[in-house]
Amino acid sequence: MEHHTCFHCGLDTTNSEIIFDEKSFCCNGCKTVYEIFSENDLTCYYDLQQAPGSTPKEIEGKYNFLDNEKIVEKLLEFNDEKTQIITLYIPHIHCSSCIWVLENLSKIHPSVSFSMVNFGKKNVRITYNSETLSLKNLVILLNSIGYEPFISLDDYGPSKKNIDRSLIYKLGFAGFAFGNVMFLSFPEYFEVNEFWLEQYKPLFRWLMFSYSIPVVFYSAQEYFISAYKGLRSKILNIDVPIALGILVLFIRSSVEIIYDIGPGFFDSLTGLIFFLLLGRFFQQKTYSFLSFERDYKSYFPIGITKILPNGKEESVQVYDIEKGDRLLIRNEELIPVDCILIKGKAHIDYSFVTGEAKAVTKNSGDKLFAGGKQLDGVIEVDVLKSVEQSYLTQLWSNDVFKTDKEESFTSITNSISKYFTIAILSIAIISTSFWLFTDSSKALNVFTAILIIACPCALALSAPFTFGNILRILGTKKFYLKNASVIEQLAKIDTIIFDKTGTITSNKNTTINYEGTNLSDEEELTLKSTLRGSNHPLSRALYELLNDHNIVSLDNYQEYIGEGITGQYKETQIKIGSAPFVGYTNENTSLNTIVHVSTNNTYKGKFTFYNAYRKGLSYLFNTLKKEFDLVILSGDNEGEKENLTKLLPAKTKLLFNQKPEDKLEYIKYHQSEGAHILMVGDGLNDAGALAQSNVGIAISENVNVFSPACDAILDASKFNQLDHYIKLSKTAIKIIKWSFALSFIYNIIGLYFAITGQLSPVFAAILMPLSSISVVVFTTLSTNIAGRKLK
Repeated sequence: MEHHTCFHCGLDTTNSEIIFDEKSFCCNGCKTVYEIFSENDLTCYYDLQQAPGSTPKEIEGKYNFLDNEKIVEKLLEFNDEKTQIITLYIPHIHCSSCIWVLENLSKIHPSVSFSMVNFGKKNVRITYNSETLSLKNLVILLNSIGYEPFISLDDYGPSKKNIDRSLIYKLGFAGFAFGNVMFLSFPEYFEVNEFWLEQYKPLFRWLMFSYSIPVVFYSAQEYFISAYKGLRSKILNIDVPIALGILVLFIRSSVEIIYDIGPGFFDSLTGLIFFLLLGRFFQQKTYSFLSFERDYKSYFPIGITKILPNGKEESVQVYDIEKGDRLLIRNEELIPVDCILIKGKAHIDYSFVTGEAKAVTKNSGDKLFAGGKQLDGVIEVDVLKSVEQSYLTQLWSNDVFKTDKEESFTSITNSISKYFTIAILSIAIISTSFWLFTDSSKALNVFTAILIIACPCALALSAPFTFGNILRILGTKKFYLKNASVIEQLAKIDTIIFDKTGTITSNKNTTINYEGTNLSDEEELTLKSTLRGSNHPLSRALYELLNDHNIVSLDNYQEYIGEGITGQYKETQIKIGSAPFVGYTNENTSLNTIVHVSTNNTYKGKFTFYNAYRKGLSYLFNTLKKEFDLVILSGDNEGEKENLTKLLPAKTKLLFNQKPEDKLEYIKYHQSEGAHILMVGDGLNDAGALAQSNVGIAISENVNVFSPACDAILDASKFNQLDHYIKLSKTAIKIIKWSFALSFIYNIIGLYFAITGQLSPVFAAILMPLSSISVVVFTTLSTNIAGRKLK
């Protein structure tokens, strides 16, 4: 770029003397942005176009409204102490380079800690330090590097869908041009000499040429950009053969028109681009529908306790929460909505939202944000707004919590597409070379037909559409998966491990007996209030048994995972848990599940639990035993061993007295032996085991089990359908493989006609998107048919 224009934004630099790295800049702002890019090896940003940055004068004063705190509060997704999070819609996101630049914002500005792009929705979610970077300056920074966000105060928010109509415009223009070019080509098709006079032939041909220029350079521009970026990154993506085919057709046709050799192939060219865009439009519509189903209809069974006006407590689903409701948040429970703290000590862990495991203390009257986890007893909150289900989906699928359990199936698809592209380019070159020596008039047609007919788009569509529809179907059956890769992992498992309490047992039908010294009113009051703060299945069952007592705010509360809980009110301290935890040393050999109680270090008695197993447990285990190794890992004693031995199939491993760390080590050991393990637990004590397993499923029974540790959430009422869900996952993999086979068969047949010169580019252009659409239809219908077999 010449020295009289700014290298970053393109403004005149005649009166500026700012030179850096032998480049001119109009101001220190542009120079600083370039320096940051240069220091962090991001200068290839300038390869996109000359002066891609926005000019400072264009944005001067444009974002002053972001100095208003009320406006900023409306736009922010999260705002607590130093950390702010916002999701910005950026229409200019169009390729992998955009994603790369925006996800490297932390290198451009140190105050940005994390940024993640959602390419489909063209938005970026940014976490930044509000003490060193204001929202206004963040927006100006984005604008300066060419990514101006669209901010509308009327409809801006996470629930709004910002519609990108560029594909519709490109499709419409390509369709208009295709129709006119076909019309102008009719005299050539039918050789109408009476009408096709010598003086009109050049005019009609030049009109076809003029129609094709905007179709190639506007409607088809994304194929060229994607292919260029891929080649520059040394990646052969699926757009390379498409872009090459379009370019060859355009150059060949233009040469024929310019030198008056023939009419060219502008009908094939515009038809190819029109049908390509039509296929992409169909894909976009279908996948956005699946995403809508995923975000808004596959509600997680997150049970939350609502406090009624009469003081009673009722468990409700999160999407039934309304503004003004009073909620009870227990220890280790997720806050599902933005709310105001009313009662209790709030110690909130926002790592779920920010990725930083630093808990913050909040006082009565403070605002709490959705996604935080309460770590210190029970609190009561007033709801500020109803739950945003897609926001919870986004949190659960946050990249911060992604693990490297296995390579995803979609990466295999990409690798197949890469080798497929290499193979097709080789076939095209060899075939063209052959025809150049035998019949040169067919060589170009053969080359373009091969590139068009053998596009691996159908391969690339198989996995996302199959997995997307399976996610939707499972969601309607109350089995909620974190992401598509869980489906593949579920299809690979060979060992299933179950927790006992709260997993294969049902808390609703559990019978409880108490033996020991009667508790005083104050002791019962403290016991009830202590149990109220815990989410453990035994605590919840016991809490329901003691529901006639009043509730007080405890002075102290602690929960020790796998051992018990303590609570203190005034001078009364309660301990509830295992015998060693409460200091009881004379435990008899009772084989039932027992919870012991002590007050002020004086042993009081024990609660004995008589388990009720979930409906269909025996049939489920007998079905699963045909294909999987089954294991019960329980933290309880062997009291239920005899009953389980009778209930469950032979050779089911039963291990008792297992601490959380024991379960974790058991899974690690068997994974080292080559096992692919599915862990089914309650989501609280089993968090480590769920995270370690290849697939972790948390059972939900009116309990908040929303946790990054689990890969799936299963409604307790559907527990006996687990075998069907696993079978459907395996069916999904078969459907993908069948769609691959169909795609290969189509390509082999199409290549035969293309190589032998029997297939014209226009027919190839029509057949190629039809094959992609047929694969989408096949996968959608197949998954729907498979899903109908679920109860």
